[in-house]
Amino acid sequence: MSANDELPWTAPVLALMRDAAKRGVPMIGHCLGGQLMSRALGGRVSRNPVKEIGWVRIDAEPSPLAREWLGEDLDSFESFQWHEDTFTVPSGAERILSGQHCANQGYVVDGLHLGMQCHVEMDPEMIDVWCRTGSDEIDESLHQGDAVQDVPTIRDLAKRNLQGLSAVADRLYSRWIRGLR
Repeated sequence: MSANDELPWTAPVLALMRDAAKRGVPMIGHCLGGQLMSRALGGRVSRNPVKEIGWVRIDAEPSPLAREWLGEDLDSFESFQWHEDTFTVPSGAERILSGQHCANQGYVVDGLHLGMQCHVEMDPEMIDVWCRTGSDEIDESLHQGDAVQDVPTIRDLAKRNLQGLSAVADRLYSRWIRGLR
């Protein structure tokens, strides 16, 4: 699925996102949600040069806003990816996360709205289900190089990376939730 697909629910979701931004209602989007938010707020969604599936290093931007959302001590972390599209950072937003194969990994709008390309919400069950249901896509995409990992690698790295990823998610969600007041 692409955020550019004109499905029956696409236009209402984009309208809802524009209304939420106008009213100052905090939004959060992971992957497709981050792409839809970018599109709703004037950004573009297009094919990334390579598909990303598996564990990828994400870098925090060296900015005060990134530090506000991630803390002073977090420069990078391993995050889970499963996408072939990417977004532009909408006008008025600021990028807080970047990556080697997909530059725009996270952005903040008005200090309230968090859009991400990466999946910080992963847990062991999600990894297992996605690997089982997406194994054909993984096998078909392995020729793209180091941006796509095979299922055994994804599962092995999950054992090492999920605890740290959960800590990053806690930081981001704790900061995002402050906007719900």
